[in-house]
Parts: sequence; C-alpha cells; structure tokens
Amino acid sequence: MTDDDAVFRALADGSRRQLLDRLRARDGQTLGQLCQGLAMTRQAVAKHLAILEEANLVAWHRQGREKLHFINPVPIHQIARRWVTQFDQPRLDALAALKERLEAPGTTDDIE
Repeated sequence: MTDDDAVFRALADGSRRQLLDRLRARDGQTLGQLCQGLAMTRQAVAKHLAILEEANLVAWHRQGREKLHFINPVPIHQIARRWVTQFDQPRLDALAALKERLEAPGTTDDIE
C-alpha cells in the first residue's frame, strides 16, 4: 500500500475524520480525552488511532504516564497539493464560496 493509499483509507472513515477534527481543535489529547463524548468504545477509538498513525496522520508523545496524540497535517497537505492543484484552483475557490453562500442561513429567501 502506498502512502497516498494509507491516507485515503484513513480519511475514508467518518469516525477517523472526527478524531482528526478533535485533535485539530485541541492537539495533545490522551486516548481517554479523545473518547469523551463519542459513541465508541475505548477499543474502537484505539483502533481508529492506530490506522491514523499508520497513515502518519497522527503522532504521539509520552509525557510521564500519558500518551498524548497530535495531528500531523503534512500528509493531508501533500494529498491536497497533488490532487487539488491539478485542477483550476480559482474555479474551485469560486464554487466553494458559492456553495457556502447558498448554504448560509437566510439565503434561500434571496433566491428567486
């Protein structure tokens, strides 16, 4: 499996993306902290973290008895550079802005 395949495989699961979102919001969390408020068992979260670690999307560091998890945005950036920059970036930005505008609350009243 290539590095890109591992990243795509890891990002394909919504639970793993949720864990990455949580680490992006607050880096350096323990397994217990990452489990809080999730409808997953501790073992399931640990398995998802292992897949994220294999894809190099999450790194960890021991601090005393705690194992702290950190997001590694480099593989995502490499994927974006490789795949997104192949396309016309200004058009993609315009479409993304239009989508955000159309999905914003109260905008459906303005459309005739």
